[in-house]
Amino acid sequence: MADAKIDIVGPGEIPLIADLYNQIFRPARDAAFFRRRFQGRCNVLMLVASQQAEPMGFYIGFELKPTVYFSWFYGVLPPYRRTGIASQLQDAVHAWAAEQGYESIRFECHNQHRPMLHLAIARMYDIVGIRWDPDRGDNLVIFEKSLATS
Repeated sequence: MADAKIDIVGPGEIPLIADLYNQIFRPARDAAFFRRRFQGRCNVLMLVASQQAEPMGFYIGFELKPTVYFSWFYGVLPPYRRTGIASQLQDAVHAWAAEQGYESIRFECHNQHRPMLHLAIARMYDIVGIRWDPDRGDNLVIFEKSLATS
């Protein structure tokens, strides 16, 4: 298991988040994309996982509703996958969200992102629905986990 340092970062690190995102996902997004998405959102949380000051992964989330925290993106750079970084990020999010009084964590995942599907099931998330993503023309699997069982 990796022993990454997980740091909460602020708005000044959005360019780093965008850079990490663009190394993992397509289409590429700029910092303005993330700033727009955060407008009007409560309790935006951004985390960066690193070792020896080298960023390895990130997390972005925000309040979906007063009792539910939404994990918008988890991302781990390819050379660091399957080392436990995503699990460490999840643990940090779960602890933070519980401290803030949230009762559950929710996220959505495309069916072709098998490693994230496997992680969700291994980490005791429940499948609570499916949603059509018109931007990608594909279904998203909706996962949720009670923080009382974390």
